[in-house]
Amino acid sequence: MRIDRLIGITMYLLNRNVVSARELADKFEVSVRTIVRDVEALNMAGIPISSSTGAKGGYEILDTFKLNKQITNMDDYLFIIAALKGMCSAYDNKKIESTLEKLLAVSGCKNDNQRIFLDFGVAKEGENIPEYVHMLENAISEEYMVEFDYTDSENRTNHRIIEPLALTYKWYAWYLFGYCTYKKDYRFFKLNRINNLIITKASFEHKHTSIAELLEAQWSNDRRTYWNIKLLCKAEVKVPVMEYLKGRVLEEHETGDFIISLHYPENERMWFSLLLGFGDKVKVLEPQELKDRLLQKANEIQNLYKN
Repeated sequence: MRIDRLIGITMYLLNRNVVSARELADKFEVSVRTIVRDVEALNMAGIPISSSTGAKGGYEILDTFKLNKQITNMDDYLFIIAALKGMCSAYDNKKIESTLEKLLAVSGCKNDNQRIFLDFGVAKEGENIPEYVHMLENAISEEYMVEFDYTDSENRTNHRIIEPLALTYKWYAWYLFGYCTYKKDYRFFKLNRINNLIITKASFEHKHTSIAELLEAQWSNDRRTYWNIKLLCKAEVKVPVMEYLKGRVLEEHETGDFIISLHYPENERMWFSLLLGFGDKVKVLEPQELKDRLLQKANEIQNLYKN
């Protein structure tokens, strides 16, 4: 409905500085011409949207404009409450619990209204993870540098001194994002690879721009080597293969056997361990390097139990 899109455009502009017509069109899945008409309608309704031209041009709402009317409904509150409860399950934070209590009070929502439940209890798993999350939250808040021993994916360990900027949970693991004084660049550090974490009393030595933009830039700057993998899988393991390896089916045979393609980092342990677990139900077709690695690992396991 158009009214929903107009409200959505208003919210989107209120939460940002300058947004191009193309970005709005892509966001709301309409044409640029439709966005132009919508902006004209919003201006006529009294919402002061200005436009600018040039490479960095676009639409923005004047800073003096505020929405005074209540536009949230019960569904909006329920989504926010579900998200907050999910955060509470991920780690212990009294401020989030307090926010949740306030929102429950002002919204009038009851537990029996909720239909979506998010449980990120897995985020608490791992030695020292809850303690490290709490320590790093404090260091980030106070802008204190931290020190720790870090073991990378190649099993190399060295000492790092970091200006911690943010914590993020992704790919079933907690990561610290910060400026590494050793690499002199921004880096991610997996919390379960950190040991001997210490919060120093040394303040940051660098000024940092938008943390959200730095995070996005770092995630998109993936330096890892990836393999394009092709597997021939038995019909009997189709459900677990698709569940855990999440490949794309290329061919299906009359027997039910199928061929899938995967795209994974070369040195990431999780998918390789899952592949080993499927045993003779999954055969690697390519690349040859992966076949060689599986043969080597199979020989190592065999030799272990021979002795």
